[in-house]
Amino acid sequence: MSGLRGIKPLTKPPSLHVTVQESLRGYIEDNQLKAGDALPPESFLAQQLGVSRNSVREAIKALESVGVLETRRGIGVFVKEFSFQPLLDNLAYGLGDTLRDVEELRELRRVLETGLIHKTVEMIGEEDLTALRQVTERMRQRAERDESFAEEDEQFHRLLFRCQNNRMLTGLIEIFWRAFYKASNFANLANSDPLSTWRDHHEIVEAVAARDIERARERLDRHYEGILDVIANNKKSTNG
Repeated sequence: MSGLRGIKPLTKPPSLHVTVQESLRGYIEDNQLKAGDALPPESFLAQQLGVSRNSVREAIKALESVGVLETRRGIGVFVKEFSFQPLLDNLAYGLGDTLRDVEELRELRRVLETGLIHKTVEMIGEEDLTALRQVTERMRQRAERDESFAEEDEQFHRLLFRCQNNRMLTGLIEIFWRAFYKASNFANLANSDPLSTWRDHHEIVEAVAARDIERARERLDRHYEGILDVIANNKKSTNG
């Protein structure tokens, strides 16, 4: 009929166990439950929600998989301490290996680290500086043997921000690290100048040790430009 708007299509309602998940999340938030606090028994939850115990059990399992709850056999279900681990475990499976994915991940890491390096410069102590120099020395030795030093590289970036004692920052750095390495296959890429990569890390440490914020930020930024150059060169050789 002219002049009348069409009927909107029906939207599919969420499955029951998803609805139960949201109810359980709401219960945790409304009651301000903390890590280690117990949830009521399954039978009570099922009765309160008006669903079967199986639906409650499925929802609990789903919330366990994302790190919200944990089941202690023979005791009950408890709120779990927050952790990035479930995200870390699942993130790699959702990533592609396109250059765009890699560039975006590299940019996220660059912005995160260059934006917070000033706090490291202000806070870092001699113990962490010594540890960073030991790591960069191992990098140099591997670079001179033309070997990859992905493990040392990861350790370097963790150490660089350890002094900030920021668990969320540490988790994000690890997330971006794993995601980037998976998407780029960076550990297996040919680096035509590994000594230059080592030198980037060395200069970052020395700038931090000198308490020079601008130089530390500049060296860190240049390091990420170098990472992109390595990836781009490998893409060219693969396509060529």
